[in-house]
Amino acid sequence: MAMAAAAAVASQGLVAAPHQGKSSARKSSLSCIGSLSGKSVLWVRGGGVGVGGGVKAGGVRCEAQAIEREVVKAVKKEDAFSGLQQVCAVLGTQWGDEGKGKLVDILAQRFDVVARCQGGANAGHTIYNDEGQKFALHLVPSGILNEKTTCVVGNGVVIHLPGFFKEIENLEAKGVNCTGRLLVSDRAHLLFDLHKEVDGLREAELAGQMIGTTKRGIGPCYASKAIRNGIRVGDLLHLDTFREKLDILYRDAAARFKGFEYSAAIVDAEMEQYVKYAERLGPYIVDTVDYVNNAYAEGKRILIEGGQATMLDIDFGTYPFVTSSNPSVGGICTGLGMAPNRLGDIVGVAKAYTTRVGSGPYPTELFGDEGEELRKAGFEWGTTTGRPRRCGWLDIVALNFACTINGFTAINLTKLDVLSGLGEVKLGIAYKTPAGDKLRSFPSDLSVLEQVEVEYETLEGWKEDITNVRSYDELPAAAQRYVERIEELTGLPCSYIGVGPGRDALIVKQ
Repeated sequence: MAMAAAAAVASQGLVAAPHQGKSSARKSSLSCIGSLSGKSVLWVRGGGVGVGGGVKAGGVRCEAQAIEREVVKAVKKEDAFSGLQQVCAVLGTQWGDEGKGKLVDILAQRFDVVARCQGGANAGHTIYNDEGQKFALHLVPSGILNEKTTCVVGNGVVIHLPGFFKEIENLEAKGVNCTGRLLVSDRAHLLFDLHKEVDGLREAELAGQMIGTTKRGIGPCYASKAIRNGIRVGDLLHLDTFREKLDILYRDAAARFKGFEYSAAIVDAEMEQYVKYAERLGPYIVDTVDYVNNAYAEGKRILIEGGQATMLDIDFGTYPFVTSSNPSVGGICTGLGMAPNRLGDIVGVAKAYTTRVGSGPYPTELFGDEGEELRKAGFEWGTTTGRPRRCGWLDIVALNFACTINGFTAINLTKLDVLSGLGEVKLGIAYKTPAGDKLRSFPSDLSVLEQVEVEYETLEGWKEDITNVRSYDELPAAAQRYVERIEELTGLPCSYIGVGPGRDALIVKQ
């Protein structure tokens, strides 16, 4: 960013001068002092630059923050994404499937490291390359299409190795090189086929009260981690004790579920497979906590990709109809070993409407023809499971709850094009109890949530096809009013607006 900013400074007739004092390796400190040949002089500390516009001659000093804001404005004329800080996170705000992968794919071209911090193969991110070729990713970070980016699977992720290797094979078959570009944490937990089997048995037990999991074994694997009999990636480096740990996992499952088959022969067969996996995974295994923090210290730009979304967070979501990890901002720190004071921009991704897969309360859900129309228009079937997604209007109450928890700096509003052609569009702006009382926040009590009456605000729809629009000013007036009303209700800018699935189908709102 320093080079780009320096160019911006020069283009405005300013002189950038090196500061002679001590420099900081992590943060730039800027000051504007005096003039030189009739031009404002910008002193630079720590490699950063700023614009001294509007500074009087004669040594008037400027606040660094004000200067940096001017730098960002100048640089944004060259690249709308240049103002993003060294560490940027992209997190889901709803019940998943918001389109996080697309933004990560686009931003990855401007970052050195892209990291996944939690979840497993239950996360499905669909992205497209410049040729329109489709890629469905589950464990591999969405930055993999950028050949200059290193992708990290952090310690908070649970990894099913057969699926992981299959994903790599599919990528390489399409010409995407993963060698040396994909790192896996030695602290990440291994997800075995037995976890998948247990997942199915657990759902069968629940009968009519099923959670609606993807049956990918995510919950049982996190359960193994929590009760401390889980097996980590680093254990593959110690095969002499691996079988004993595997046997404990099998015995535990057999003791819990009558339908679970256990024998020494089954464990031996699984062990045989993992001896092969250990050799194959060896080159990928790294202490990613050390890697990510060293990358930060070296000034590398780090992009963090969340799986699932806040309303599925095991602490903050619609429990128990949630995932088994923390897809909210706290999962970044625990899932990568990165300190919270290093986080910069946190972008919350929200569909222009809402969807949900699986069971659980969903206040703004549409039924019948309305819901089906939205599903067809948005191609709302799960990337991971293929299940039809439940569809409804944008829930501002839930969105504001997610904004509060995560401290988003901006919103990426996706799939605005799906709403084209509707006579009117609605926003769920408040929850009321059956007695007519407004709720202050998103309730934790599902019995309350299931009974709320949603207060809607109706806005005019737009008929125009917006899939080829690339400038905010070119959007229909009604579409602009919809976006701006969301900004008013959330207090956050909708900085990125998706109008189609392709990489270029993105409006950057200045």
